[in-house]
Amino acid sequence: MTQPRFAAIGFPVADMARSLEFYRALGLDVPDGAEDTPHVEIALAPGVKLLLDTHATIASFDSGFTPPDGGSASLAFDCGDPAGVDAMHEKLTAAGYESHLAPWDAFWGQRYAVVHDPDGNGVDLYAALPAD
Repeated sequence: MTQPRFAAIGFPVADMARSLEFYRALGLDVPDGAEDTPHVEIALAPGVKLLLDTHATIASFDSGFTPPDGGSASLAFDCGDPAGVDAMHEKLTAAGYESHLAPWDAFWGQRYAVVHDPDGNGVDLYAALPAD
């Protein structure tokens, strides 16, 4: 038996088109025409995908599925430098997405912010602060 390998993160989504709009704004390579599909896979890094499934899709194979009330997980994106954190936070909030934590210099040595995707999942934006 081979050892399991981490390969994907899955989120249930209430509105696929709105969720894909968010992840496109974040800069992910979302497949064209995916807005009307019940399942979408988006490459995050080599060998790792973000899987988005509509509530109806999940309910079709899981009779006990109850849509979550707000987000239940988070993704984290390295924005390269502190200015990148600020710029991405501004871009997403200007597009109408909810800021959970505005950019700040965290005590652990990163510029850090959190924006919620349309289903309330946290999307962490971060970058290392310059060494003193």
